[in-house]
Formats: sequence, C-alpha cells, structure tokens
Amino acid sequence: MVIFSENEKLTPTIVELKNQNKTIGFIPTMGALHDGHMSLVKASKEQNDYTVVSIFVNPTQFNNLDDLAKYPRTEEKDKELLIKNGCDFLYIPTISDLYLENEKAKHYDFGTIDQVMEGKSRPGHFDGVATIVSKLLRIVQPTNAYFGEKDFQQIRIIQEMVKQENLNVNIIPMPIFRADTGLALSSRNARLNDKQVNEAPFIYKILTDAVNLKKQGKEIDEVKKNVEDSFNNSPFKLEYFEITDEETLLPITNFSDSKNVRGFIVAYAGDIRLIDNIKF
Repeated sequence: MVIFSENEKLTPTIVELKNQNKTIGFIPTMGALHDGHMSLVKASKEQNDYTVVSIFVNPTQFNNLDDLAKYPRTEEKDKELLIKNGCDFLYIPTISDLYLENEKAKHYDFGTIDQVMEGKSRPGHFDGVATIVSKLLRIVQPTNAYFGEKDFQQIRIIQEMVKQENLNVNIIPMPIFRADTGLALSSRNARLNDKQVNEAPFIYKILTDAVNLKKQGKEIDEVKKNVEDSFNNSPFKLEYFEITDEETLLPITNFSDSKNVRGFIVAYAGDIRLIDNIKF
C-alpha cells in the first residue's frame, strides 16, 4: 500500500493510471476504521483495478467542537487494517493540503434534503460534508466512490452535490454493515463502554419492530408512537425517529404516500450519538 499525504503527489499517480484505462475505486473516511469500511474496500477491489482510501477528520462538518475533539483517531491500526484488506493507496492529508487558511465550507442549495433530520439537528453539517467530498473527488478522480447507507442522508447530499458540480463519478451506496447483534458499525462505537455495547442492539430491534408493525397493517402514527414508548422504557434518549420518502427525505403521513420508504433514528447512549436507519 502506497501512502500519500499531499494531493500534488497523489493526483498525478491517479492520472497516470487512468491514462492506462484503469478504473479507480474510492472510499473517503474519517478513520477509526472497522469491518463496515472494509466491506466497502472489498466491493471496490472487486469492481475496480485500484482502490484508494482517504482518512481525514474534516473540521468543517462538525458544528460541535467537543464532538470533533472526541472523534476517535486510530491511524496506525487503520493502516494495518487497510494493508490486510488489500488497499492500494491511502491518502492522509493535512488540513492545509485541503483547505486554504481560514477557508470555510462552501454553501450549497440542496432544497429540502439538508433541512431535515441531521441537517435540522446539525446546522452547516452537510455544507461541510459536501465541501470535503467535492475536494476529495476532484483530487482522487475515482471511477466509483463507495458510501455506507448508515449515513443515508449523507449519500443523498453527495449525490446532489455530484449532480450540481457535474463530477464524473458513480456514487455507489452500500448496505449497512452490522454486528451479529444488529448494531450498525460506526467509528463512534469505539466510545461505547461494555454495558452500552450490550444495550445498543436495542436500537436496531426497535427499527425491525417498526417494519413488522407496518407489515401488520399499522399506520405511521402508530409505528412512531410505539418507537417513542419503547425508548421511554430504555437506557437511551431518543432524539428523533422519522419515516420519510427516500428521494426527498421529507416525512410522510401514510405508507402509501411513497414507493420507497425509510425510517431514520438517532438516539444517545450517554453522550454518544448513534444513528441508524431501515428500509420499510
């Protein structure tokens, strides 16, 4: 695995490969890598000639500086995991390699999709996400870029950004990678204590219960009430549970209002914010 810290050295390497008609797969990450990330690496290796992973904890997408400071950083373990899984190139830039001094995130108009759920809870977050992903896609120039559906709203934002900026890349959503217990793998899980790890699968159970209620003919208001009641008797604090159309991400009031419906949930284990979603 070849490691780059400067885009001025990475980009020419990519250009040379593309001139040889090689395909490039790309997985942008913030590090603290786990098996979910490796499932993306595996898909990229199967579908492309070369695979690039980036590790960069992007400051412009954190509206909570405490969250930025606490974000887990495990660079040496990450490198070992990527080598073990056959990654070809690793890009670990510094802030100055990607941002000018005092540069802020670009402001985008994404219509409604950045105004709800995570966008409502974390103002400016998706401008930061779109800004850094745009920068990385321009540097790496991948054929295909892979993103996990745990961050489904983020994928919709990136899809829209790619359209707006007319970038020549295929955005490939990948299924949520779960532990055997059902817990969605996340870098933030590293902050959970043993008790919280044992309790956290409750979140996925609530999501699967919601899907089953829909199959039983229950309507959205009944499903949402069941979720809220379940959290009232749990060790977790529910921030929100929304049932939306997958395209617009706007809440729906009846399951018949959309052909593609997804439920989104955010809950706190102590001060650790966990997100998950499920297709109905």
